[in-house]
Amino acid sequence: MKKVFLLGLALLFSLSMSAQHFALKNNLLYDATTTPNLGFEVGLSKKVTLDVSAGYNPFKFNDGKKLKHWLVMPEVRYWTCEKFNGTFIGVHALGGQYNIAGIKLPFGIFPNLKDHRYDGYLYGGGLTLGHQWILNKRWSIEAAIGAGYARVHYDKYNCGECGSKIETKNSNYWGVTKAALSIIYFIH
Repeated sequence: MKKVFLLGLALLFSLSMSAQHFALKNNLLYDATTTPNLGFEVGLSKKVTLDVSAGYNPFKFNDGKKLKHWLVMPEVRYWTCEKFNGTFIGVHALGGQYNIAGIKLPFGIFPNLKDHRYDGYLYGGGLTLGHQWILNKRWSIEAAIGAGYARVHYDKYNCGECGSKIETKNSNYWGVTKAALSIIYFIH
């Protein structure tokens, strides 16, 4: 396993060294949820890139509210014009863990969060459609939306801080799996 990881890391490093661009990015929509996040994107060919984004939220808020989680989302993108310019379609995977309570989430995910806490993990994937606007040699803005599937496993508890476990469940989610409005900095 260690050899596979090191080989993958070496391959990724060699791809980034031969690529014309290496980009660092921050998803402003993810920032709005108080989740620090960072992504990188590297060119694999003239029209294909690899994007890997991650976010981590360790914070606990007042009144027992929390949105603690980490999430990783790798994505392969095909650009209709040239890499890092214009419209792209992508295939993404996602995986992460969470411990959330007292927060209203979009798309009807965990509708009982006001009175319960959910602790678990998820994994899945989907398709992405996006567009990138070049601002200058070093900066761009990107908007992307993705839809797909997530397998969600969770333990449900009576309240955000205390309470006994009510149930353990798995559920299937179909819908929005990615939303991004990112600012991008290029390293040439």
